[in-house]
Amino acid sequence: MKELKRILLVEDNPNDIELTLEALAEYNLANEVVVARDGAEALDYLYRRGDYKLRTEGNPAVVLLDLKMPRVDGLEVLKTVKSDESLKSIPVVVLTSSQEERDLVESYRLGTNAYVVKPVEFKEFVDAIKHLGAFWAILNEPPVGSLRK
Repeated sequence: MKELKRILLVEDNPNDIELTLEALAEYNLANEVVVARDGAEALDYLYRRGDYKLRTEGNPAVVLLDLKMPRVDGLEVLKTVKSDESLKSIPVVVLTSSQEERDLVESYRLGTNAYVVKPVEFKEFVDAIKHLGAFWAILNEPPVGSLRK
């Protein structure tokens, strides 16, 4: 059986964090989910610094990334990840409430793997998260060695 890799959820909204974690648990995904509450914390996690300097080695299977966050926004996180040789193969799914065309275009320009607008309805939100988690954390096949670090 394929080893389950971590999912990095980068989200500042406590309600969206709770809903996302519940949706992933409801789908019985056994992946560990690490929550970063802003972009700076996400970068600390990815680069194993600050509170995360002693974390287990290995990159996450996927980063679920909100755009509108304090300190470092999602676009800056995306730009940093996709411009770093040791991180750029990590799939990044922008998971946002923003329907602004400029955010969509800029996200793809910076290298996002997918752009998903958070559904407003609870059931649709849960279903979207279940499908994202199943695809990116279980079904997607990353290049060999891309989850190391």
